[in-house]
Amino acid sequence: MRLVDGTGDSVGTLLAEIGHTGVLFLALWLLWSITTWVTSRYEPEQPVIQFVVVGSMFGAMVMAVALPRAFEERAVPFVLAYLAVMVVRPLVIGLALRGHPRRAVPLRLFAWAVVGAVPWLVGAFGPDQLRLPLWVLALVVDYTGLLRGWPLPRLGPARTSGWLIAGEHLADRYQQIFLISLGETILVIGLTYSGTEFTTDRAGAFTAAFVTTALLWRIYFHRAGHLLAEALRVARSPGRLGASASRTHLVIVIGVLSTAVGYELAISHPYGRTDPTWLVFVVGGPAIFLAARARFEYEIFGRVSRSRTAGLLVLLLLSPALALGPPMTALAAVAVVLAAVAFADARRSRGRPPEPAASPLGHGGTGGGEFPAP
Repeated sequence: MRLVDGTGDSVGTLLAEIGHTGVLFLALWLLWSITTWVTSRYEPEQPVIQFVVVGSMFGAMVMAVALPRAFEERAVPFVLAYLAVMVVRPLVIGLALRGHPRRAVPLRLFAWAVVGAVPWLVGAFGPDQLRLPLWVLALVVDYTGLLRGWPLPRLGPARTSGWLIAGEHLADRYQQIFLISLGETILVIGLTYSGTEFTTDRAGAFTAAFVTTALLWRIYFHRAGHLLAEALRVARSPGRLGASASRTHLVIVIGVLSTAVGYELAISHPYGRTDPTWLVFVVGGPAIFLAARARFEYEIFGRVSRSRTAGLLVLLLLSPALALGPPMTALAAVAVVLAAVAFADARRSRGRPPEPAASPLGHGGTGGGEFPAP
């Protein structure tokens, strides 16, 4: 991503790049998320499920190869790989489950994916200037289906509140995607620092960035991060809790990746002039993470720690003042606030028995078993 220099053109370029990056990220997230739910909702040892997982891996690999130029000459392979997974996968599962009550959901996915395929394909084959709005429209269709339960005429939606899933598998996948996003921040820190002249100022920003990443890891896993699998196991409505946790982890990952962009800005220009746009990443990324992490805590325990709320408010209140100083000051302030949140967590739990999961989202619905009842 190109660093802004305060001119209107560069700000416009930055916003366009943010739009492009957001569209590509949301497409990848949707593909990964549905793959996770497929392997959690259906028996993963079945040959057809293993086949679609391998196929999804190949499709994701093609998308990753096309990703850097997906809005240019690689638009077609990116979209074809995406649609090959989103359209063909539910069709294969639906055909394999012929006569089975669980067949309805993949066929719903197939119907919605076919509708969403139209703007994806028109955007890929059409004029470059229409690609972004058409792909945004396609994502609106895809995510509307996901959030609404893929409703069909005369059938209504497929509500997740009655779904039974392999909770441990689902929790592991979300923990893994969080760790992958943290790994991305480490990669950004290393590549940015290695590509600049080694100075004391940049070394300080490099250190502050690494400390911030370590604090994000600590805050995520403290109690709630370790108990998602347990919360899903004991919930009467694991599908509802799992769907909510899926949305929360999407925002958590967005916060972490936004923070990585802030690292790049701070390491490259630790004591340069701070453009207010930069604070969207340097401070906004950690703020998004804390807000989503507070929601995650509520999903697991039915409460939110005051340290999470206080940390978020401090970051928001400090933003106007931090805009007047260099990026290094903003990054250091973020690290201090996150350290205070982590310290408060440790102090609150010291000497106390581990708090059990008590999710308010797991009440109501059907219970028992790991996979959907007929």
